[in-house]
Amino acid sequence: MDDTKPAPAAPAEQPRNPLHGLTLEAVVTALVEHYGWDELGRKVPLRCFTSDPSIGSSLKFLRKTPWAREKVESLYLFMLREIRRAS
Repeated sequence: MDDTKPAPAAPAEQPRNPLHGLTLEAVVTALVEHYGWDELGRKVPLRCFTSDPSIGSSLKFLRKTPWAREKVESLYLFMLREIRRAS
């Protein structure tokens, strides 16, 4: 009896997904650079953005909290649209 498992499939290409290939750290860093911690905390009112914020503490919280991560990713996509419209 062969107990080997098939190799996991390679992730599907997602050429139209702007989040594809980005780390959560890259998303949070871009948001902080664009908005700053104060504005980011107003746009997504999470304690990790408003009370002694840091990239590390934000990542720790967002990795454990899917609904918060979705809000952050949505804001990132909104930011990309804002930047495209401005240029």
